[in-house]
Amino acid sequence: MQTIRQLDALRDALASFRAAGESIALVPTMGALHEGHMALVDAARRRASRVVVSIFVNPKQFGPNEDLARYPRREMQDSRMLMEVGADVLWMPPVEVMYPDGFATTVSVSGVSEILEGAHRAGHFDGVATVVAKLFGQVRPDVALFGEKDFQQLAVIRRMATDLDLGIEVVGVPTQRDDDGLALSSRNLYLDPEERQRAVCLPRALGVAARTLEKGGSADEALAQARDMLAQAGFETDYVALVDAETLGEPAPGRPMRLLAAARIGNTRLIDNVAVLPAAD
Repeated sequence: MQTIRQLDALRDALASFRAAGESIALVPTMGALHEGHMALVDAARRRASRVVVSIFVNPKQFGPNEDLARYPRREMQDSRMLMEVGADVLWMPPVEVMYPDGFATTVSVSGVSEILEGAHRAGHFDGVATVVAKLFGQVRPDVALFGEKDFQQLAVIRRMATDLDLGIEVVGVPTQRDDDGLALSSRNLYLDPEERQRAVCLPRALGVAARTLEKGGSADEALAQARDMLAQAGFETDYVALVDAETLGEPAPGRPMRLLAAARIGNTRLIDNVAVLPAAD
């Protein structure tokens, strides 16, 4: 595996792949890798000849009171994990390469980025769209893979790739979970043992709400169930929402739906989502 930190070296490596007729997959990450990221790399290896994994803790997607300074950074461990699963390139640019002096461009995706996470984290998705647009331009992959745990992020990136005619296939990979159901996340490292035990209530609450909907219950009933379960577990809930799985707008009969939630336990903010099957007749 090549570890590359400068853009000229990245372009040289990618040019050699393309000269050999090889396809390229990109897995963008912020590091602190876990088995969820390894599932992305595994899916990438099945879809392309070469796999590029980026690690960049993107300051533009963190708000002024968020966890940029303490976001976990584990460069050596991450590198070992990627070598073990067969990544070809680790692209690890410093901030000054990604955002050099004079950088003045922001990519903003209206609509889908303005609700849910966008309403609670002002500017977050502008930062996400900007850095992903940069990574797409640097790597020019044939396919890019993102986890479905960040479901709204996936929708924002798909919208951007479509609107800008980028010609990149954006693939969502199912959420990877611990044995008790908690979605794998780098931020799980923040949880103390007692918080980790209570955190499993987040996927359980969404599961209960999904089953209520699938049995024909009302959205109001299902969302109230989820909120009550989270409150009882000690979460402070930002939102629990039922949306159209493609547009993230109001759900419509016969279309796939998704339940999304964001809630805080202690000092850690967690997000999760589950698919909702059509109600049984």
